[in-house]
Amino acid sequence: MAWRASARIITTPLRYSPSQQAQPFLRFSQSYSSTELTMKKDWSSEQYLKFNAERTRPARDLLSQVQLHSPRRVVDLGCGPGNSTEVLVERFPEAEVLGVDSSPDMIAKAKSTLPQLEFLLQDLVTYKPTEAVDLFFCNAVLQWLPPVQRISITTTLIQSQPPGGVFAFQVPDNLAEPSHTSMRAVAEREPFAGLLREHQPVRSQIETPQQLYDQLGPYCSSINVWQTRYQHVLDSHEEIAEWVKGTGLRPFVDPLPERERRAFLDQYLGELKAVYPLSSDGKVLFPFPRLFVVAVRK
Repeated sequence: MAWRASARIITTPLRYSPSQQAQPFLRFSQSYSSTELTMKKDWSSEQYLKFNAERTRPARDLLSQVQLHSPRRVVDLGCGPGNSTEVLVERFPEAEVLGVDSSPDMIAKAKSTLPQLEFLLQDLVTYKPTEAVDLFFCNAVLQWLPPVQRISITTTLIQSQPPGGVFAFQVPDNLAEPSHTSMRAVAEREPFAGLLREHQPVRSQIETPQQLYDQLGPYCSSINVWQTRYQHVLDSHEEIAEWVKGTGLRPFVDPLPERERRAFLDQYLGELKAVYPLSSDGKVLFPFPRLFVVAVRK
């Protein structure tokens, strides 16, 4: 695999010391709850890890803002193939680290990478910690849940933590990016519109920093919120398509018959070539905004 350069621009961090008010707020299911789409195919760790370095970097950036020194128990929610779990083990080698995911393929890959750890095949809707957890770490998972469920699960888990416990998560904040507006544009054409109508593949918008603060605030002594816009340097437009085939494009293409799936991908690639310019060296910059939160239990 060719080496990829990567750069980022960070907006001004938003730090809060919450006081009161806000409303009570209840994963990672193999169904896209936010889109009413039941996944018939498992996640592919191989497809996901085609961009392992780029996908793991946000996990490292998130963990860098976690101010814990020696947590006893750490849970990686939606651990995927174990790339984020490995980052946690590097940082906290003495901690008991558990990985949780609903995908059998992802769990199998994580177990083969980190055979010394325990991994649990379970979704976030039914997951319940059996003992106090000092750090819940959630890397690119919560975006698949609808807002009410996303908030309620997050606050329920925060309330289960001891004072000083940390709930840290990051989510893609990219629904307005060309990579995703292009998906929706192709999905509105026939025959795709008719085939996808019952599946509702568009996921819900993530909450704003203000909304997250207001809903997490009653349970937390501090909340650190920031946004990062990564600029991934990819070799071609085809690589953008390969990237999203492992995640955001799945609700659009997985329900389609093979012939229509190929046609959708061909048209989607055409859209990408129209909206992402080639760089002077022939590579393509792929902007990718993400939202980060580190919440400390009061």
